Amino acid sequence: MERFDLVILGSGPAGEKAAAQAAYFGKRVAIVEREKEPGGAAVHTGTLPSKTLRESALFLSGHRTRALYGVSVELDSDATLQTLMARKNAIAVSESKRIRENLQRHHVTYLHGHGRLAGEGRVKVEAADGSFTEVEAEVVLIATGSVPRQPEGVAFESERIHDSDEILRIDNIPKSLTILGAGVIGSEYACMFAALGVHVDLVDARPGILPFLDFEIRDQLAHAMGSLGIHLRQPHRWGAIVDTGSSVTVELDDGTLLENDELLFAAGRVGNTADIGLETVGLAANSRGYLEVDDAYRTTLPKILAVGDVIGFPALASTSMEQGRVAVCRAFGFDYKQSVHDMLPYGIYTIPEVSSVGKSEAEAKEAGIPYVTGRAKFAENARGQIQGDLEGLLKLVVHAEKRTLLGVHVVGERASELVHLGQAVMLMGGTLDVFIDMVFNFPTLSEAYKYAAYDALGALAKSS
Repeated sequence: MERFDLVILGSGPAGEKAAAQAAYFGKRVAIVEREKEPGGAAVHTGTLPSKTLRESALFLSGHRTRALYGVSVELDSDATLQTLMARKNAIAVSESKRIRENLQRHHVTYLHGHGRLAGEGRVKVEAADGSFTEVEAEVVLIATGSVPRQPEGVAFESERIHDSDEILRIDNIPKSLTILGAGVIGSEYACMFAALGVHVDLVDARPGILPFLDFEIRDQLAHAMGSLGIHLRQPHRWGAIVDTGSSVTVELDDGTLLENDELLFAAGRVGNTADIGLETVGLAANSRGYLEVDDAYRTTLPKILAVGDVIGFPALASTSMEQGRVAVCRAFGFDYKQSVHDMLPYGIYTIPEVSSVGKSEAEAKEAGIPYVTGRAKFAENARGQIQGDLEGLLKLVVHAEKRTLLGVHVVGERASELVHLGQAVMLMGGTLDVFIDMVFNFPTLSEAYKYAAYDALGALAKSS
């Protein structure tokens, strides 16, 4: 039986980065992947494919062109989703190749097959032909990700009812779509399909979309989604979901009967922990399929670790990578990354994008921290006007006494890039004066930081 220092189940962002980190410090590592290519949901069904569809929808639908020049652009009547997603396959191939090359460069053994725990320190790998290979490991890292939640009573076998992994495999672009769940995934897909001219009903039991966002950013996004033609149905619970043969109907708790061509169920994901042999070592996932870990990402068995989406919140590719690195550093005693920084940025790829880091205004108020806010609208920014991003907004939450940044919140195109400038200042403990002193290229959206800082300085002057 071949022996490794570390065996990893899953080659998504968490698994790949953990493997490279351990191998970099001289450990013998194997990674097990049961899909045809490495990369996990991030490469093949979720993160990158959905972002590719977003860019395709914006470009091919003429959405930006309409906003800038008033030019009406329509998709060909015979356009298919797979036509729009043509770049997705090329990007997936390129990213899978990069992952393979990264693993090879670090001399990581790649085992293709279904990996299952076979006892402490042992993993059995079942190949496609039914043959088995068993390996030994000092440490096992579970990085198997998550899968869409599929509750009973929803006929996912129907050609008209989809989960968030399967939606990208449909061919024809529907004329109308019901989306159940206005979380990150549901909101992103609502925007993408609406930009393609699809009538979208977005249903959620909560009173507002994405409640973890700063209220102003959330309201601005909701307004933009309404401008796209998305019908927000909140707060409403849904009842019977019926495939009529020509459409899908959904009954809401107020008696409304929605009827659209197809339906996307986007109400949550669960840990991908079924059939990985947890029972052989006495481990059990919780009711959502997630594994519980300590601050070193150890399960109740110290030599079995878990990272990424399989441990639940925050379930972001960016944090999963860091968790993988930290887990192996802690497990093998490397004097390197010892924790994942608690200042996590969020990027939400709606239309427009949303990104935030740090405290919202409501969180600062609830914590009793003296604060002021500063805002800059993209409509008053030269670059924002040039690119037609008139709904964009940058908001700073600032400590009223220390003048340091408590939070940065952005809605608008390139929000997920812009937020990192504020994040860097926060990490360095910088004050508003950093933005006041900086000389920004003109015209740029980044310049909005200076004017948001000036706005915050005005608020400080009024409060003193």
